[in-house]
Order: sequence, then structure tokens, then C-alpha cells
Amino acid sequence: MYVSGHNRLGHVDARTNVASPEHRHQRVACLAGALLAALLLPVQAAGQQLGYKLLGSAGIDAGVQPSPGLAILSQTLHYAASEVRDRQGNVVPIDGLDIDATGSALGVSYTAKPKGAPYLTVAAAVPIANIHLSSDDPAASLSGYGFSDVFVQPIKVGWRQRRFDVVGAYVVYAPTGRFEPKGLGPGRGYWTHQLSVGGALFTDSTRANRLSGLASYERNTRKRGIDIRRGDMLQIQGGAGATVQRLATIGLAGFALWQVTPDHGADIPAKLRGERTRVFGLGPELDFTIPQWKTRVALRAEREFGVTSRPRGQVVALNVAYLAWSAPRRAP
Repeated sequence: MYVSGHNRLGHVDARTNVASPEHRHQRVACLAGALLAALLLPVQAAGQQLGYKLLGSAGIDAGVQPSPGLAILSQTLHYAASEVRDRQGNVVPIDGLDIDATGSALGVSYTAKPKGAPYLTVAAAVPIANIHLSSDDPAASLSGYGFSDVFVQPIKVGWRQRRFDVVGAYVVYAPTGRFEPKGLGPGRGYWTHQLSVGGALFTDSTRANRLSGLASYERNTRKRGIDIRRGDMLQIQGGAGATVQRLATIGLAGFALWQVTPDHGADIPAKLRGERTRVFGLGPELDFTIPQWKTRVALRAEREFGVTSRPRGQVVALNVAYLAWSAPRRAP
């Protein structure tokens, strides 16, 4: 079985036969890499986002166009899992498997509204992570720590009306993190180009209640030092939320991911060609604003289901956005 992860922090493309005891260490390293799929979700708060690649990264404001301003964004996230699913969605028997990981990311997002032009946003972020994996075999336990690949959004274009928003973006993930072609590392060793389009609908002009979504398609280049290229990924994120007293938003967030093309390369074993990752997630989200601090805090927890070829677990994320500067308010 090939356990693949959909992540920006770290990814291990080791292939191993789960049924073979001699491959236990490789298997655990592979699981650790796949775990990083959910470790660092890009920051999202009040429509401000740092990337759309990772599962659960956008939440209930996935397609919302942010107001003009400069935001400093941070996130702390915990991922926990105790099982792995194979390509048919069956549990892989690994005794005592325990995956715990904590990650953080720091970034900045700037939005402008030129006269007579749509909203324009640029953003960038650097993630860092700490991971621990253990099983009943002490020799198979491991941990990892380090910086991952840098996220850069050179352009995001948006239109904002009283009852709806429309957004589109181009994002690139640069292979700046430490990468080990046949081992565990925080970097992925290849470039990813991603196009996203989405929007939001509001029940009235106050924009207090909304339904939003964002679809993203990513293309990956070949890994450095090994003949493997990850397949293309299609992801949909979004949710619905209601604002209470203009201070708190309560809602339900979800995501879906499909690997739409298989992995390619001479280093992929023939019997593993054609394997594809799939996962869904759903859970509650609570956002609240602290006006005197110009800060918005978002707390989200999503449980994965319908999983194939990756760990199945739960993500809990705490996002904080500080509005360092904002343009004079205009009617949407």
C-alpha cells in the first residue's frame, strides 16, 4: 500500500507493502509523511487566507472577499489519528498506532481596492511543524521538526457586492523546506501551482449569514532526486455560518479532496500505480472578534471520513488575524 498525504508541510513518497513485517520502519515513516497532510492548514480569518491547498484551510469564509487592509495571520493546529486507511478504505492493522502533531504558521495578507478595478490581494506564509508518531513497536517511533515549503499568493482577484462575492486566485508553493527523497522531511521537494475559484452568498445586505465555497485545482512538478510526480488534486472547501451581534460567527465547515490523476514516475512500483487519495471532512467552527484589539479569532474542529490511502483523524485549529491597517470603509 502507498499511503500518500495531501500537504504542504511534509510528504514522504515511500512505497511499502503493509503486510510485510520487514517494512515496518518504512511504513511508519510513510505514515508520518502522510500525517503532515493535515498538520499545517493555511491561516484563514474574516476572509483573509494563506493558501487553499490543505484540507480544512478555508472554513466558512472560503469564498468571502476580504476588505482592503493589511493583516498579520498566525495559526496553531493539532492533528491526531490512530488509524490508516488503504486504497479500498479499509483500516490498515498497525498495533498501537498513535499520531500526534502540532504546527504553526506565520504570514501576512494585503488587500487593495483600486478605483475602477476589482479587489487585489497578495499573501505569503512560512510554516513550521513538530510531529510525533508511535506504535507498539518502540523502534518504529519517530519525530520530526523543521520549516516547510513557503506559500506565495502573487495574485488574488475578487468582486464584492451586497449579496454575493466572487474570488479567484493563483498560488505557488516553493520547495524551500528540507527534503529527503527517500525519507521523512518537512519539505516536499517539488513545486505546486494552484488555481482557485469560489464565492459566497449572503441572505441580506448586512452579510451576517452566508454560504461560501472554494474549488481549487493543483498541478505538481517532479520531485528532486527521485522520479516521482504527484497526481493532480481537486479540492472543495467551504461552509455556512451565521453572525450574532456582529461579534461572533457560528457555523459548519467542510472539505472534500479527490486525486484526479495518478502519480507518475519510474520510482513508483508497478503494483502501486493508479492509487489515489480521497478524503472528506466536516465539523463546527466558531469565530469571534475583539474590536479593541483589531483581532479576529477562529476555532475549528473537523473530523475526516470517506478516507482512502491516508491516515484518518481529526484536526483542531486556532487561527488569529490582527488587522494592522485598514482602508476607509466603503459600501460593498
